[in-house]
Formats: sequence, structure tokens, C-alpha cells
Amino acid sequence: MAKKELINQHGQAHFGIFPDGVDSINYMDFDLRSAMGKPSNTLFKKLRFNQFQFISFTSGQLIIGLAIVDLKIASNCFVYIYDPNTQEFDEYSFINLFSLNTCIDPTPNTGQATFQKGRNSVVIQTTNDPRIRNVKVDLKSGLKINANIDESANYNSLAVCVRAGFTGFHFTQKSAALPCDGTVKWRGRLFDLQTHNSLASVDWSAGYMRRETFWNWGSLACILTDGRRLGLNLSAGVIETGFTENALWLDGTLYKIDMVDFQFERYGNTKATSKWRLRSNDGIINLTFEPAGKRQDKTNLLIIASNFTQHFGRYYGQITLENEVITLNGEWGFTEDHYAKW
Repeated sequence: MAKKELINQHGQAHFGIFPDGVDSINYMDFDLRSAMGKPSNTLFKKLRFNQFQFISFTSGQLIIGLAIVDLKIASNCFVYIYDPNTQEFDEYSFINLFSLNTCIDPTPNTGQATFQKGRNSVVIQTTNDPRIRNVKVDLKSGLKINANIDESANYNSLAVCVRAGFTGFHFTQKSAALPCDGTVKWRGRLFDLQTHNSLASVDWSAGYMRRETFWNWGSLACILTDGRRLGLNLSAGVIETGFTENALWLDGTLYKIDMVDFQFERYGNTKATSKWRLRSNDGIINLTFEPAGKRQDKTNLLIIASNFTQHFGRYYGQITLENEVITLNGEWGFTEDHYAKW
């Protein structure tokens, strides 16, 4: 049974991994203080709380990444789409100062995340029974997405909360390689996600995060030759205070992975130097990632800043489990290099 609330009656966050998830991130009950122990007022607690939700759809015919980010001082939404066969690529990014027309409910498995700017809107609606996450994108450019992510069959997300700096907490819920269906209208063409065997991955995160931080991240969702769904979520630099968010999913069953080392050249500009190497301490992960394209953004609003690079590309190498070795030979996924000042 899911934990109903993350913050206890004493104003402290529950830390650890929650196999059944968390219903509500009741952040206003958190006893947020300065480094010197001074309690924060209500307005400051509201302004300091950060939330974001990232969703990807992956197949050999279409790669989609989209996110809604609410930092209170400003909000951001981006959507990008890539056709591996034609190498066509479009990206769209929007900013609303003071997070106008932006809302993310503090409930990972129910409620909405919404962003609107002019004639551009992104809405993520989640229902608990049945467990469906619906994604609707309607952009002035003509891009339209209406997709359902099935979180009911063998759903086993990784929900984890860790300390963030001296006074905060960082909660994240990840799942990868989820079945999905729906349609994508792009550049005059209509794509059917189920026909293309697309898989979805979800990243729902919130908390009083470190004022200044960075992370590297890797994600994968694919269908193996024997028909099983494989998902990966790997990270370094952010969720590492006692617990990690490193995991893989086989047909929805979750397996934890130890710390992961990301080796790459941040400013490499050739095909050889752009490759990433991902290795886990327990020997499970031994992968190489070759980028095919990227979405990049540098935003400096003085109070908040972001240097963000998210690559989409192919994974090669081995995943060594207790009873088998899974070989990847060009399956599509993502990596990310991100500096943030919240």
C-alpha cells in the first residue's frame, strides 16, 4: 500500500525507497529552515519548491521528449520530436515568467500537470483507477500528441526520497518501458504509437532541492528480441544521499542497480569524442551510448539558471544479470548533462 504522505507529523520527510509509491508530496508541512536553523515562512516555502515531469516515447520510428518544469519564479515547457529514418527533427520551448498558466499537482499518481502559452498547451492527466497517464500536446506549429501510458499491468515504479543539501529533500518517481498507445500528428503525417511498438518512460520529481546542483542521466526503453520490455533509469550527481535512482525494468519488474559512472567529454565535437560510457559499480551496466542528436538550452535569469543538454541516440553493450546477459545493439534512448541553479 502506498505511503499516503511524504512529510510526517513532525515536519520531516520520510527518506528511502517506497515500493508502493507515495500518494502526496505534502511539502507545505515540511519544516524548511535556513542553514542556521531559522524557520521559513509560508511564502518562501511555496517559492522554493520545485517540480518537474518528463515523459518520453521511444521506438525505431519516432523519438519524443517533453517536459513541464515549475520553478515558481519561472516555468518552462519543451517538446521535441525526431524521426530516426528521415533524421527530421523539430523542437519547441516556452517560458512563462512567475509560472503563469503552469500547474503541477503534488501527487505523482493522480492529478494534472499543465502548461499553456498562447496557442501552445501540454496537459498530463493521471488517473489512479485505471492507472493511466494521458498526455496531450497541442502546439501552434501543428504538432499534436494524444497518448495513453498504461501504468496498470505489472507497474512497479521506483519512488525514492533523499536528503538534498543541509536542509532539503528530493523526491523522484521513475518508470521506464511502459506500454502506450495513441497518435502523433507531425509534419502532415499521422503516427500510431502502438503500431510502431512505442514505449513510454516517466520521470516525476519534486522537492526542496540543492540551490546549485548537476546531474548526468541515462534512460532506455526497448523491446528485446524475445518480446520482453526493457527499461533503464541511470543517474549520477543528484539522487545519491544514501539511496540511488538507478534501476532497470524487465516486463515491468524492477531491479535495483548500484552507483553508475558516466564517462563523456562535455565539449567533444567529433563522433568519437561524443560517445558516452556508462558503468555500474556492481558490474551490471557496461554500456556505450552514441548520440544521434540533442536538445540544448542555456538559460541564465540570475536567480535561476540552467545549462541543459539532452541527447537522444543508441545504446550498445551488455547488461549482466544473475541468470543472463542482455546485449544491446543500437537500441534508442537518452542521456543528459545538466547544471541547475534553482
